[in-house]
Amino acid sequence: MATIARTVTGSLHSFDISTGVDGPGTRFVAFLAGCPLRCQYCHSPDTQYRRYGGLTTAENLLTEIRRYERFLKVAHGGVTISGGEPLQQVAFTREMLRGCHDMGLHTALDTSGFLGSRADDDLLDATDLVLLDIKSGNPRTYAEVTRTGRLEPTIRFAHHLAERGKPIWVRFVLVPGLTDEVANVDAVAAIAASVPTVERVEVLPFHRLGAQKYAALGLPFPLADTPAPDEALLRRVHDQFRDHGLAVY
Repeated sequence: MATIARTVTGSLHSFDISTGVDGPGTRFVAFLAGCPLRCQYCHSPDTQYRRYGGLTTAENLLTEIRRYERFLKVAHGGVTISGGEPLQQVAFTREMLRGCHDMGLHTALDTSGFLGSRADDDLLDATDLVLLDIKSGNPRTYAEVTRTGRLEPTIRFAHHLAERGKPIWVRFVLVPGLTDEVANVDAVAAIAASVPTVERVEVLPFHRLGAQKYAALGLPFPLADTPAPDEALLRRVHDQFRDHGLAVY
């Protein structure tokens, strides 16, 4: 049955080996293609549609991961399924997580939580860590950031993960003039602090490194004139999260 299930196909944009940015240790990160959100600060517009990826089976990608299996274990790492939005391809994501778990590898799911209701028990049983991207804490700002999404599904998913005892690392992208409002940051911090399995918050400074990808696709970059946050803003936001009793990085 497992072998048959792993013939399920998915749209894979790319994969990479990273250290310290997609979960603990050195990790094999699979970037799936397709996402329901259109975040203004998205640095990978080339993962927004499934047609931007190439079809593969779960077993083919697991075979690729097996080449790194020993290295990942020695490096105290594992596998992260990212995107795009991996829960848009929930069957493929489920089989990837289960297959990696069968290898004894630590697994992480990188998601906005917007499609969290699709994550069934089998998928979550095979997930050791969730990297949860909380775009904003104010519903109005969340809608402005994502252009297509709502905040409430992410909050609901976070609490469901806590009920299952799943560790969560919250990610928050800090964008001057968009997500940096004091009340908005406090709202994100309050959400994170209300979820008992949140282990840390990672504040990710906005950057314009994806601008060339927009140009290559013939798309305007919505935040082309937005600067990166300065040190004073980063300190203020870090302090806001700490004031809610959260570990922040």
